[in-house]
Amino acid sequence: MNKVKGIIPPLVTPILDRDALDVDGLSRLLEHVLEGGVHGVFALGTTGEAPSLSYRMRCEVIRRVCGQVAGRVPVFVGVTDTSFVESIDLAKVAANCGADVVVLAMPFYYPAGQSELVHYIKSIVPQLPLPVILYNMPAMTKVTLEVDTLKQLAGLDRILGIKDSSGDLNYLADLQILRSLRPDWSIHTGPEHLLIKSVLAGADGGVNGGANIFPELFVDAYEAAVEGDDGRMEALQLRIDQLQGIYDVGQNVSRFIKGTKCALSVLGVCNDFMAEPFERFRTNERKQIQRIISEHQQLSASH
Repeated sequence: MNKVKGIIPPLVTPILDRDALDVDGLSRLLEHVLEGGVHGVFALGTTGEAPSLSYRMRCEVIRRVCGQVAGRVPVFVGVTDTSFVESIDLAKVAANCGADVVVLAMPFYYPAGQSELVHYIKSIVPQLPLPVILYNMPAMTKVTLEVDTLKQLAGLDRILGIKDSSGDLNYLADLQILRSLRPDWSIHTGPEHLLIKSVLAGADGGVNGGANIFPELFVDAYEAAVEGDDGRMEALQLRIDQLQGIYDVGQNVSRFIKGTKCALSVLGVCNDFMAEPFERFRTNERKQIQRIISEHQQLSASH
């Protein structure tokens, strides 16, 4: 496929109860982001709570996302797992359902050394039936895909690029070194408040959780950065920064997913039930999210 560019929302997984997918909510979510002009969708990432879902539900999500998107944009599927074999099996499901790319973070729980990561990736990539985007997520995997490690992997043609969620702009700058080895690689950033800065620094787009909520905001911000439109970038950055308030409600890393799901629930897109052990926001927290979303809509209307 062509070089991956643009905004690719890491979809939340709408669920109704333990191991019960919110099918209608997922359908509305997909149409919501597609109407917002996104350049692809990413199922079963961190925002999608993939490690907390049963393999049965992960397969159902893959099947429904691919079926509904039906080729309108590329579909990316997360296949990260602690088990080498389960990652391959999920990738096979993705390929059979018509996905375009699999996304692979490093196995979590047991942190691996860099030489072990090289061996792991060189072993698994040839067995995956689809092209691969590597996913640097040190907050969750407890390891960083170092640039020197990525250099050793540049010879694997089936790797299309990397998604970086470290939030480290220096690391993002260092990734540009890889352009000389693989000019076809895409580099995407995760932290949405850094989207514009990242694109200006050479990133090809963003895999931003907030694009579930207001997809057109992040598409506009990406396009403004590509075009170098200072006025639009300033105004859009202000709106992105205001939206970040939803992630300050609650505690621990789950607040990012809770904030996103709660905002979608407030907008009537999908259910905000969380995969265990996490719980959805309660009344007081939900009111805070409602206020932030209302303020965001007013700010958007004024621009």
